[in-house]
Amino acid sequence: MREKKGTKITILGVGNVGATIAYTLAVCGTCSDIVLIDINKEKAKGEAMDIRQGVSFGHNVEVIDGDYADAVNSDIVIVTLGLGRKPGQTRLDLAQTNVNIIKEVMPQIAEAAPDAIYIIVSNPVDILTYVTLKCTNLTPNQVIGSGTALDTSRLRAVLADHLELSPNSIHAYVFGEHGDSSFIPWSMTSIAGVEMDEYMESQNHQKFDDDQIIEEVRLAGSEVIKRKGATFFAIGMAVNKICDSILRDANNIITVSYLINDKFGINDICLSLPAVLGSNGIEREVTPKLTDDEIVKLQASAEALREVINQIDF
Repeated sequence: MREKKGTKITILGVGNVGATIAYTLAVCGTCSDIVLIDINKEKAKGEAMDIRQGVSFGHNVEVIDGDYADAVNSDIVIVTLGLGRKPGQTRLDLAQTNVNIIKEVMPQIAEAAPDAIYIIVSNPVDILTYVTLKCTNLTPNQVIGSGTALDTSRLRAVLADHLELSPNSIHAYVFGEHGDSSFIPWSMTSIAGVEMDEYMESQNHQKFDDDQIIEEVRLAGSEVIKRKGATFFAIGMAVNKICDSILRDANNIITVSYLINDKFGINDICLSLPAVLGSNGIEREVTPKLTDDEIVKLQASAEALREVINQIDF
């Protein structure tokens, strides 16, 4: 690997998600160097070649395949390792399988790139973010799960469709687990500074069912999978935004999964709440003002994750 002179991102795992993230980073010119690492070395080489052969049409990005040692001097390491859930496989079975992969790989990568910011994308993302912290010497600000960044984007898209607005004009979030126990803090949802119900009334919009909206968000990924077999474009855009925020030291607030302690009665668990993202990873935590009911839902989400952690071997 040539001497680092720009910004470098290493991607572990180049299946649909990893390859799409690499492509998105290259098209957007988010970094100067991309290293693709996969147990299937020919696949990694092929993906690197395919992206590199098109960069003359856009940003000049160096894209290569490599091994763990090539992660040296990375600014960011993106982790998409692991298996997808198979028919008949339980969530716990998937968790243990991917935890075993993380336990084997992450200490080696962390040794090669101890100062990088790590973005965990593999599922179950909250569990694997937690395990990464436990099996390495990385600090909590260095390890970020993609968490509900994508769920939040899906929510804004759903609300935008209902309200006939741009998703960029909607301030709404999904907190908690990236999974079945996630929830929408409706008390924080607004448009142009106007609380959601008030906005809908002023615009003569029919009020929608809150439970229907969160269910639509939770099922969004499975609806895509049912139709095309996998999801990778939206998560590619979400991860690119996280990387851009870090490399530009942008201090954007994004809902990501990180280690929670002494917050809402929750300790030693990774789940999604807003965080300020910059060159140090998690620059600052943001403690949202939640209603009592929303706090109960957040605690229930933490408990659901705790039950999984208590049953896995890490």
